[in-house]
Amino acid sequence: MGRPTTRRGDLPPIDARRSRDSAGAVLRAVLDHGPIARSSVARVTRLSAASVTGVVSSLLDRGLMCEVPEAAGPPGIGRPHVPLDIQVEGAAVIGVHIAVPRITVSLLDLRGRIIAQVQEPHGRTDPASVIATVAARIATLRRRHPRRRVLGLGLATGGWVDSLTGTIVEHPALDWRDVRIGAALAEATGLPVRTDNNSRALLRAELLFGAVAGRARESAVHLFVGNVVDVAFATGGAIHQGPRSASGAVAHLPVEGCREACSCGRVGCLQAAVSERVLVRRAMTAGLIDRPEIPALVKAAADGSAGALELLRDRARLVGRAAALLLDLFDPEVLVVAEAGANQLPECLATLRAEVAAWSSAGAEMERVVHPSSFPGTVLAVAGGAVALDQVYASPLDLGVRLRAS
Repeated sequence: MGRPTTRRGDLPPIDARRSRDSAGAVLRAVLDHGPIARSSVARVTRLSAASVTGVVSSLLDRGLMCEVPEAAGPPGIGRPHVPLDIQVEGAAVIGVHIAVPRITVSLLDLRGRIIAQVQEPHGRTDPASVIATVAARIATLRRRHPRRRVLGLGLATGGWVDSLTGTIVEHPALDWRDVRIGAALAEATGLPVRTDNNSRALLRAELLFGAVAGRARESAVHLFVGNVVDVAFATGGAIHQGPRSASGAVAHLPVEGCREACSCGRVGCLQAAVSERVLVRRAMTAGLIDRPEIPALVKAAADGSAGALELLRDRARLVGRAAALLLDLFDPEVLVVAEAGANQLPECLATLRAEVAAWSSAGAEMERVVHPSSFPGTVLAVAGGAVALDQVYASPLDLGVRLRAS
């Protein structure tokens, strides 16, 4: 049996702000509260019943939404209400993440759940080779899931990404500059493509599906820590891009306690101290892991290796100091940290929160404000898909793809 239908009394207080896209508002209301009756959708979106009826008809026709009569409550007086929910069986999106060591290609349903994914280490890292590999893996996923109607493709990666033009302006770790990857993948796949950097992509996922999405839509900061480090922030559910799509560049943020030499020539840059390559190199040198991968280090710590855990806690302390600066600067409702140790090991999350508390002057309640990623084991698979899903929920009737309801 599915989830119970959301009743009027279960709905949150009405938000005075209204979406500029009524179809997007309706679809997001069903995402948040479904199964939900049309009358309750009208209440939560502040749209008229007639408007909701028309929009719902269009969304049903496109296969983005479905009726779930089995979720209806006991019959009452008058016309029965047939609840609505997100259609997770037909439409889907493709997510692509390009990391320093590998690519991740995933297929996600409209609730952001992963249907399938493939991860593959880079052979060659020049843009043409990586794009060709990504296109081939996308084709394979689509052949394996022929009943899925793919609405679009989202791509996330590190560095400076211009989402308006679909260009990776600069990715120093891959030595990429001015790569028009959006246009290249659109030509190779025939799909509409949207691009963004790691933190903005994952913040979109947190705003749509995250564990604290409601509070994050008020204001949120997202700190991504992998082989690259970047930040995103949002207020009122809108993510700040900057006039050049360059917001969130914190790789060279000086953090006390960082001693690694950086490629920029300085010592003490955040990314140089906490990147996965640095951490894995230390773990390999100490004999803590037998393969140069961050999951191996996290697993070793989870399996009881004191040395592996201490390495990850050291990293959490440095990340916590950077997070404290961000907390004081933005004073958000929610600060989400996507970092392998904090995401999966309670000891590392506790260390990170303690460090934020020690270095921040904001006086925030750490367990209420500082959160790990809502997608601890699937960060890379979710990131690219969230870029595409953000477009679906922003303006679903402008997708240019008509789908038959399943």
